[in-house]
Amino acid sequence: MTSNAIDTDYLVIGAGTSGLAFADTLIEQSPDARVTIVDRHGMPGGHWNDAYPFVTLHQPSAFYGVNSMALGSGRKDQHGPNQGMYELATGPEINRYFQGVMHERLLPSGRVRYHPLCNYLGDGRFESLLSGAQTHVTVRKKIVDASYFGPTVPSTHTRNFDVAPGVRVVPPNALPGLWHISQGGQPPRHFVVMGGGKTAMDTCLWLLESGADPDSICWIVPRDSWVINRVTTQNAPEFFDQAIGGQADQMAAFANATSIDDLFLRLERNGVMLRIDPNVTPTMHHYATVAVGEVETLRRIRNVVRLGRVRALATDRIELERGRIDMPAADTLYIDCTASAIVARDLVPVFQGNRIVLQVLRMPQPAFSAALTAFVEAHYDDEAHQNRLCGPVPFAYTLADYPRSMMGNVRNQVEWSKEQPLRDWIRASRLDGFGKLMASASRDDAHKQAIIVRLKEQSAAAIANMPKLMAAAAA
Repeated sequence: MTSNAIDTDYLVIGAGTSGLAFADTLIEQSPDARVTIVDRHGMPGGHWNDAYPFVTLHQPSAFYGVNSMALGSGRKDQHGPNQGMYELATGPEINRYFQGVMHERLLPSGRVRYHPLCNYLGDGRFESLLSGAQTHVTVRKKIVDASYFGPTVPSTHTRNFDVAPGVRVVPPNALPGLWHISQGGQPPRHFVVMGGGKTAMDTCLWLLESGADPDSICWIVPRDSWVINRVTTQNAPEFFDQAIGGQADQMAAFANATSIDDLFLRLERNGVMLRIDPNVTPTMHHYATVAVGEVETLRRIRNVVRLGRVRALATDRIELERGRIDMPAADTLYIDCTASAIVARDLVPVFQGNRIVLQVLRMPQPAFSAALTAFVEAHYDDEAHQNRLCGPVPFAYTLADYPRSMMGNVRNQVEWSKEQPLRDWIRASRLDGFGKLMASASRDDAHKQAIIVRLKEQSAAAIANMPKLMAAAAA
């Protein structure tokens, strides 16, 4: 087996959103830094290479990607459920974008080396998946783990249910090629979408928009989800009331809620949160963001099964945690949307000696978080100080986790506000969705200034009440 040796300042493991956002900001803020990026995929973009082709961002393209290169054209959608709001980059668009980041920004800098189709072995060694050749990297500064919280997608995850011979099960990736699946056999006339998260929602929407009869769709929903109203994520001046006002409403809900259930009901009443079925109280929230029009479309599906997770698929039935349902044998296509986007892992310090473990510092914004981590690495030397500025924010796996997640966001924001250089960088960063929007409010605009005052007042009250909500949830 051949062996090579190279040296670098930073070895970044993973060329997905976080790894690229970190490298982009690091070479901007540390003009002498040399970076080597290693990734298993053949192209940059991480899990976007494996995502279903009709996937889009949850939130506007304007604040996703890397700091130095804009994503999208800044247009508004003119039709569909996102009509009137800012564009959501599609999966293919995001893949092209990350190709551009690598080949138009990082590699031309002369300070970045990229090794695709390579498996990181640990201890500064990686192996080519094509040749088996190993490379040993002498890392002068730090190894950056951009894969610690890597998402899983349906096309690559391992199923946790049994499938009998003859049952047709596909990931959502296969749907646009349905004509090919149907060649030489009976095309499906019934569709079973398995999963209650954003992937399942996207799949149901795609089926309906592509012409499927709503009554031909059976939607297996193990748990209903609270979802964020996308209008509150628009970061343009004409949406000031919905975006900044929505943040004020969110803080008011946290300030006045007496329980977790009460919190989400308040968020629903003020339009920050939505639910698909008004008669079912959701039991999870994973930051899925949807438009009101999408919710209305999803409500056209009447055959929604809430009997827990799928245990087994037979030719004529589905076995679930709390029962079974009969299904047509010959013309049913099962669509597996059960992958958990974020695998549960313990939060660890971001800065660990000669290692950086990228994690989310503002939920749910991994790109912004990685770029901010790079800025801190470039400008702060004391590890304890670096970790104070980069406190990992826990993902909300349950409704009870949501106050902890929000508290983490608030705690980090307070720490960042104490650092003038960091404040200035955040204000200038395109990845910070709302700082510029707030700054754009004229001091003579009494309406917008009143919203900003309300946000500050409610934030202070929310911070005071969050520990009570967390304690109540723990009890």
